[in-house]
Amino acid sequence: MAGSFAKIRVVLVNTSHPGNIGAAARAMKNMGLERLYLVAPRDFPAPRAVWRAAGAADVLERAVVVESLADAIADCGLVIGTSARERRIPWPLLEPRECGVRAWEESAQHEVALVFGREDRGLTNEELAQCTCLLYTSPSPRD
Repeated sequence: MAGSFAKIRVVLVNTSHPGNIGAAARAMKNMGLERLYLVAPRDFPAPRAVWRAAGAADVLERAVVVESLADAIADCGLVIGTSARERRIPWPLLEPRECGVRAWEESAQHEVALVFGREDRGLTNEELAQCTCLLYTSPSPRD
């Protein structure tokens, strides 16, 4: 059974800058994703979000705003948290390519959430504990 972009959502937690919401909407649209969930954004709706969306205003218009991560992922069978830093708690880890394959395969059966944290500090350990697995990409060494 084939996956479904319609069952994959992007969840942004406590976004501080509306321009980042717009940029995320634009990136989503470019990849065929259209379901955006915003957990307690600091400033939304906002003109800066629309301006940065550049052709993806429809994604912003349909964005679902909720108060908690639990609300954003309540009906999801797979929840992938993201992190740019290593964690001491041993969550199941996915490599980027493996993450894409798993999200696509799982979307054939149920809702999938890709969860991104705050711009300045990411997701808390409590928020990551609500995720099925963690997508972690180590910083690449500079040449």
